[in-house]
Amino acid sequence: VQVVESGGGSVQPGGSLRLSCVASGIYFRIYAINWYRRAPGKQRELVATIASGGTTNYDDSVKGRFTISRDNAKNTVRLQMNSLKPEDTAVYYCNTKLSSSQDYWGQGTQVTVSS
Repeated sequence: VQVVESGGGSVQPGGSLRLSCVASGIYFRIYAINWYRRAPGKQRELVATIASGGTTNYDDSVKGRFTISRDNAKNTVRLQMNSLKPEDTAVYYCNTKLSSSQDYWGQGTQVTVSS
């Protein structure tokens, strides 16, 4: 199983970025996919989740600004991030948990929001 994120970068406050996560080696369409982030000096937090059926959930801090979506044909989940704030600065990780012993993470992609 391989989970690979891409799309991070630096942007000014109010800007947008789109992160992508490709998960291979699993029957992608039946698993929920999560985006987490870890800001400097803080614990990792769950940002957004998309279930196999497409139901989405967001942390309150990103509701209305971030959108998670999935393309099962491409084994891809995207996180569209708009109206970015400095407090969104973090390393963003894609995750899928197949079972208690099968918990897969990508290497992370840095998002920096600064003027």
